[in-house]
Amino acid sequence: MIDEAGQPGAVFWDMDGTLLDTEPLWEQVLVEFANRLGIEMTPTLRESTMGNSSPDAMTKVYDAALVPESGRDFEADEAWMVQRVIDLFAAGTPWRPGAVDALDMVAAADIPMVLVTNTMREVTDVLLETIGADRFVATVCGDEVEAGKPEPHIYRRAAEIVGLPVRRCLAIEDSPTGAASTFAAGVRAIIIPSAIPVPPRPTFTFRESLVGLTLDDLVAALA
Repeated sequence: MIDEAGQPGAVFWDMDGTLLDTEPLWEQVLVEFANRLGIEMTPTLRESTMGNSSPDAMTKVYDAALVPESGRDFEADEAWMVQRVIDLFAAGTPWRPGAVDALDMVAAADIPMVLVTNTMREVTDVLLETIGADRFVATVCGDEVEAGKPEPHIYRRAAEIVGLPVRRCLAIEDSPTGAASTFAAGVRAIIIPSAIPVPPRPTFTFRESLVGLTLDDLVAALA
């Protein structure tokens, strides 16, 4: 289940809300999108979109606005959203507390890392300028798999990339959607709730933040 050193064979990092504090910016764009459709973004609607892939989040807003299937221009609306988030992210995105030290700690242990995010590739590449693409052996985005989180495909793909069984990998997540994806994929996870509580599962280990995360914490979460 774990290697000779008792540590994970690979660590999979979620991005939005886990490493970077992007959720307020995504919320701003979704509020603007809802307004374009003639509705207000209610707390319930916003909560339902947390951690979703772009198509899933857009579908929920379309549904709330009662937009018929024939009136849903996913291609044009997604292009608008992508440009808006790129514009906002280009101004700089703050790190979540403890994120840089946690990344450095895992790297110092020579554990391969994969960035696993529901965010589309075009936006992820912009944010990697802040995080540092060289930290990861690979990145997997929500628009590069059959279905994004909460489905298991994105985590299973990450395990394939590093050539390890999922039981030897550890994920770090923040949202119910991302946590559900790890559970469906059979990947144990450390959960750092950032906005919405995550229901407990036997494969989840909860922490208040990434501050002070140690290699022993990773070993304990995988054991």
